[in-house]
Amino acid sequence: MSKRIDVKHCIRCGDAVERHSRYGQVRPVCPSCGWIHFADPKVAVGVLVETDGKILLVQRSFNPYRGKWSLPAGFVNAGEDPAEAARRECLEETSLNTRILRLLDIYAEKEHAGGADFIILYQAEVISGELLAGDDAADANFFVRNNLPELAFKATHHFLENF
Repeated sequence: MSKRIDVKHCIRCGDAVERHSRYGQVRPVCPSCGWIHFADPKVAVGVLVETDGKILLVQRSFNPYRGKWSLPAGFVNAGEDPAEAARRECLEETSLNTRILRLLDIYAEKEHAGGADFIILYQAEVISGELLAGDDAADANFFVRNNLPELAFKATHHFLENF
């Protein structure tokens, strides 16, 4: 999903930018100082935690897909290690401290305007904590694969079908 970035002024000098072809794309370019705007992708991370044959899911508190369930996930902060971001997001949403075991997959499809361009999925195991929904999760629970609640996001479906 490609969209035009509405950058009007240079972040270096404040002058109005112009649109010119640079590095294979039309981009905002400052005619005064030469600054070029490169739109960086939004990156999210998630964890697949499976314990005793059950998968950890969180119920969404907000739209899109409010009330539906997904893997614990969220955005990577600038400068943050993606594996650490996955561990942090799981802790924030479930109160469970996890250990990242391995990288499972990268999903590259933006599903909605505020969503991620890439979702990095890690396998994780619980090392401590008591399950309690927090942050932007209305609920958190473990489910057997053959009796999952209504799922949010194509990425959630993709990950659960493939891992």
